[in-house]
Amino acid sequence: MSQKYEKLKTLLKELFQLDQPDLDFGLYRIMHAKSIEITQFLDNDLLPQVKAAFEIHKSYDKGHLEKHLSELIKGVERAGMNPDDSPRIKDIRILLETAVDLDILESDVYDHLYRFFKRYYSDGDFLAKRVYKSGVYAIPYGGEEIAFHWANKDQYYIKTCDYLRDYAFRLKPEDEVNPMRVHFRLVNGAEGEHANVKAANGKERVFILAESGESGHDFITEESHDAQNPELVINFDYRPPTPGDWAVVKRIAMKKPPTQKDLIDIAVKRILGVTEANLSSWITELDKPHVMASGEQANYCRLEAHLRRYTARNTFDFFIHKDLDTFLRRELDFYIKNEVLHLGDIENESILRIERYISHFKVIRMIADKIIDFLVQIEEFQKKLWLKKKFVIETHYCITVGCIPEEFYPEIAANEAQREEWIKLYSIDQINGDLITPGFSKQLSPEFLSAYPTLVVDTRFFDGDFTERILESIGNIDDQTDGILFHGDNFQSLMVMQNRYRSHIDCTYIDPPYNTGDSEIVYKNSYLRSSWLTLIASRLALLPELFTSDPVLFIAIDDFEMVNLAKLIDSEYPSFRREMIIVNHHPQGGKAKTLAHTHEYMVVCVPRSSDRTFVGRISKRGIERRTFKRSGTAESNFRYGRPNSFFAVLIDPLSQKVMEIEPPPPAQDNDYPTEPTPEGLIRVYPIGSNGEERVWRRSYESCLELVTAEKLICTKNHTIYQLIEAGESKSALFSNWVDSRYNAGTFGANLLRKIIGDQNPFYYPKSVYTVEDAIFSADLDKDASILDYFAGSGTTGHAVINLNREDGGQRKFILVEMGDYFNTVLLPRLKKVTFTPEWKDGKPIRLATSDEASRSPHIVKILRLESYEDTLNNLAPHRSEIQQSVLDSPEGQGKDGFREQYILRYMLDVETRGSQSLLNAQAFTDPTAYKLRVKQPGSDESREVNIDLIETFNWLIGLKIGQISAPQSFIASFERDTEKRLLLQGSLDLDANGPYWFRTVSGITPDGRRAIVIWRKLTDDPEKENLVLDKWFTTRYLDTASEFDVVWVNGGNNLENIKPLGDLWKVRLIDEDFHRLMFDT
Repeated sequence: MSQKYEKLKTLLKELFQLDQPDLDFGLYRIMHAKSIEITQFLDNDLLPQVKAAFEIHKSYDKGHLEKHLSELIKGVERAGMNPDDSPRIKDIRILLETAVDLDILESDVYDHLYRFFKRYYSDGDFLAKRVYKSGVYAIPYGGEEIAFHWANKDQYYIKTCDYLRDYAFRLKPEDEVNPMRVHFRLVNGAEGEHANVKAANGKERVFILAESGESGHDFITEESHDAQNPELVINFDYRPPTPGDWAVVKRIAMKKPPTQKDLIDIAVKRILGVTEANLSSWITELDKPHVMASGEQANYCRLEAHLRRYTARNTFDFFIHKDLDTFLRRELDFYIKNEVLHLGDIENESILRIERYISHFKVIRMIADKIIDFLVQIEEFQKKLWLKKKFVIETHYCITVGCIPEEFYPEIAANEAQREEWIKLYSIDQINGDLITPGFSKQLSPEFLSAYPTLVVDTRFFDGDFTERILESIGNIDDQTDGILFHGDNFQSLMVMQNRYRSHIDCTYIDPPYNTGDSEIVYKNSYLRSSWLTLIASRLALLPELFTSDPVLFIAIDDFEMVNLAKLIDSEYPSFRREMIIVNHHPQGGKAKTLAHTHEYMVVCVPRSSDRTFVGRISKRGIERRTFKRSGTAESNFRYGRPNSFFAVLIDPLSQKVMEIEPPPPAQDNDYPTEPTPEGLIRVYPIGSNGEERVWRRSYESCLELVTAEKLICTKNHTIYQLIEAGESKSALFSNWVDSRYNAGTFGANLLRKIIGDQNPFYYPKSVYTVEDAIFSADLDKDASILDYFAGSGTTGHAVINLNREDGGQRKFILVEMGDYFNTVLLPRLKKVTFTPEWKDGKPIRLATSDEASRSPHIVKILRLESYEDTLNNLAPHRSEIQQSVLDSPEGQGKDGFREQYILRYMLDVETRGSQSLLNAQAFTDPTAYKLRVKQPGSDESREVNIDLIETFNWLIGLKIGQISAPQSFIASFERDTEKRLLLQGSLDLDANGPYWFRTVSGITPDGRRAIVIWRKLTDDPEKENLVLDKWFTTRYLDTASEFDVVWVNGGNNLENIKPLGDLWKVRLIDEDFHRLMFDT
């Protein structure tokens, strides 16, 4: 075959991820399992179609005609005739004038295919590089006034460190008996960077071969999971390097720590220098020269090649194209028109020659289309994995003691792990009691817990039974939950919360990582700024579904990316108005290349239709009367925009005093009562003079506080006013914030150090007052929901806690973070400021006052999500014998046959169905035992765990949880009647080890339906388990089932058959809706 053919094949193997057959994890593992089949398809089926396509023109091939002409001339001359007189020879010579060399044409096809795919493919990703002419690119343009474009615009942003954490490869991938699998394992407890997480400045972690230990080679061991397949394990630390990591002979001379490249060289020498006899075969294979994808030997060994991949690709980016099919086919059209079909070259050609040129580009399109089919299959498969709503791996709760029934206090007091955390966080061992308040003792007492109601109980220190019982006893879980913390990628977290928080988020504050000159984030080479834009844009695109009708978006940014961010917002949020606040956060000035910068920006975005006025914190003297009914034309000023702020204020007709308020009528109810109440109180609704249904300035919940505080008054003509006292009123908000409270050094880094001590890894966190005043300035309801999906050290959560303590509000925070400091900084910070507001050197200065305690968070829910890498590593491809027989059938072979279509378009999706990470419905038989192999928090090691299937489903259906019951298990006896029908003997009896297990969750769906979700452990006898379900449901819920609109149950059931006549509730299968909602994007 030609050199161009081989060159194309090499590129296709890279595109199809077949160029690294020794890699044994993630998608590489899946593609390796199919490598032989795909390679054979390329060699024997796809690329030979190029030659076959030109067969129809073989009679006009220049080489074929020249050979035929030569034979004719020899024959004519042997006959003694003049070849010039032969009509046949004359015809062939005429054909030769317009003939083309089919070998050159075929080679040209390979070259064009190579050039086209190579143009758009770069280090694992497809990038828009449409060449119009030399040095000039063309971008898609739809005729808009201003087009904002960047290289990665059409892609999803992912980090490879989340993709390649587990690294394994096989030294003999072709050997099925002993492939010699090598595993790079992290043994140091320090966790690495993930997703958009960047290590603190000056503390970048690197991969360092572990210590030699007593044996001199503790870093390398052979492990046998079974006798036939031993595995070589090489241990690494992941931590900041020190000068001590140099080889002994260099330590004195080297003042700076070694770089990652230096550490690779050091690791190679140490590993290859191991002389243990039992490891010699491994060392020999690792020391062999690396063979590159081209087939050539590299000038470095296999070990070094894998170390380079392992370390470098953990810091590179990874992208998935949103619509690779449309992109590549559009670009292919462009390429053929501009690079293949040159009209000027063929306008004077013969018809035959033109036909061959047309065949030329038709062949290019035909083969390119099939290559695109396969590439699209791979990309769409990865996109499916990325967009899939992720499983909740683990759920635990942080609950203040004052919110917990006292019956649990003895169990809590006896828990040693919880006591040790309280000592570490709150220094409770230094609390001395007095005659009234008990002090610390090694064995805590229930009385001690009662005395300190802001102690935070973390359910992760307790068993599942304790958590289940305490949740059941508290009730109204979501109403009492003040904060949600997602430990996971922010894109995945935003996807998971789409149903639950649709139209619920009032305010979003984010402080994304900056591309500052001092601390640039590691992005794909040459695509630093476009990668940053893709990161920000893909997350911003998920917010509109979460926003209320009148949301506020704050984004902190510096000069380096401010212009690009402004363009992005104007492009992606055309219906929003953008303002800019300058924050003097660094008054002493930063490092000066030109100017010593003292400022950064806060971009403020609100809908253009909003009449929201931002307010400052300056107080006025005296008392102000403010009209309580909202005016203006924005949607948020009308009932349809804020139904929870439309309700009746009840007025005493004699005194004109506001007595109480009524709950809001249902949003679609236009027949609400307007006449006086039975007690004679007058109902006053926020109705405009023209009859329009407007809204009050506060929601129903916030207004209850105003009524209690007697801060609403009514005039004789029934106009309602709110009384604003001194200290509560607000001024206009200025765009230049220069107050010292915004100093990020004093009230960011130093404040955080006071709270958590000197282990603060954050270089320059925001001043808590910057975030606090931003939220305050939006003049939100006191029960507003605030989202921060770049939560970092938890400043936004801290600010919300401060605001609630200040005015008694019930604002809720939703924070998302995936860095290792989630557990070391963010969560400890929130636990600490919940306990008391004032800290120094990591210890409390004082205890919370009674008001502060009552206004502290009651419940904070922590969710850890499955990662994209977890999804990849739990794929289990499988092809059944029936599938294989169909693919091998004679009818399925050949060009455009079923086998070709299957390999190009369907193989990955079909053969991974039923994998644990793609929802294995068979595993629903026990909702407490659905397993995934996942990365462990605080480390880079993976382990198989039972995930939280119940909590995952709650998020998929968007359930606002009211009650979570503790599980119950039953035993039952059965008999058959004379007609062989199965019957229960007696009643269901509670038994902790009984086979019939139930757990329920009740709440409200996003569309307002009252729901109950019934989970059960299924047995291998559906007849018995459904009879038990019918009995259990009849006993517990049938009399009240009409209170529900929908009942979800896992497994087939007969509940519809026992529904009383007239009841309208519907039964839905958890199994079906779980799958539909998980992949509904």
